[in-house]
Amino acid sequence: MTTVIPVPQSLDDVTFEQLLERLAPLPPDEKVLIDARHARWASPYGLVGLLTIAQTREVRPTLTPPESDETLSYWSRTGFFRHAEELFELHGTVPRARPTAESSVLLEITSVAKSADVHDVVDRIQQRAQNILERELSIDAQASVRFVMTLSEVCQNVVEHAGRGGWVAVQTYRWQKRLGGRRVVQIAVSDAGIGFRRSLESTPGRALTDRWDDGMALEEAVIRGVSRFRDRGRGQGLAGARNFLGKWSGKLSVRSGTARIAIVPPWDDDAPLLEGLSPFPGAQVQITIPERVPERDEQRTGERAADRGRAATGSRRGVA
Repeated sequence: MTTVIPVPQSLDDVTFEQLLERLAPLPPDEKVLIDARHARWASPYGLVGLLTIAQTREVRPTLTPPESDETLSYWSRTGFFRHAEELFELHGTVPRARPTAESSVLLEITSVAKSADVHDVVDRIQQRAQNILERELSIDAQASVRFVMTLSEVCQNVVEHAGRGGWVAVQTYRWQKRLGGRRVVQIAVSDAGIGFRRSLESTPGRALTDRWDDGMALEEAVIRGVSRFRDRGRGQGLAGARNFLGKWSGKLSVRSGTARIAIVPPWDDDAPLLEGLSPFPGAQVQITIPERVPERDEQRTGERAADRGRAATGSRRGVA
């Protein structure tokens, strides 16, 4: 018996939860068909998430690609099918990716399993990052150094903590839903490894409390910079990303296990902490940096000061 899991028309970090809710009751050895025929759009998070779903199944899942030629072409340009053909049984013909002079895909989907992969990611995106931040987001070109460092740090997190490989993708697009058509750059990283809770549990001598769960583990790692490594300076990668994003009104969200934590900027109304989500292995990180419009950002900062305070202190039980 094969269970059909339909992909939402618009696949992002929010609607991706619909896939996980349908998968949660199924044993890992049950055959599933991921039906993307009616998909019309997908964020980098959605695409690397689909690959991660396949990685978690014991029986090779089936994937039906989008019927829309435009959507099919975009998924191909991201490099999605190059990885999907190794993980899924593909039903239907998919186009091969063709390089283009101008593309919204800053970094096509790239596998990350070792430190050399992270160095390759950095080498490939450095010049493009500087161009896109300055030309399309009105952000000082010097910020590209911190942008690339942030990308490197979240990728290195896969290498050091996941226990298996993952994927990273970077894209720019206009975000009508949240930002009235302003451009954003989005980084998405996903793996099906051990996740934050199990990683921190492996710290020698760590005492676990009755409150210890995925949500608390995310607070420890993302808000307090705690790492399973004892070396001085470890665990500061996500803290550095938070500082960079705070300056440019960016958003950081990290999902692991059954919880998701977010550093929420003025332009968004996400919950700082969600718990009781459908279980999913590993960790999924999304970083969004919007086009800079100072007047608009300052206005929303005043409106959202209270919410930002909750996120900064890591308020628990912020379930929407």
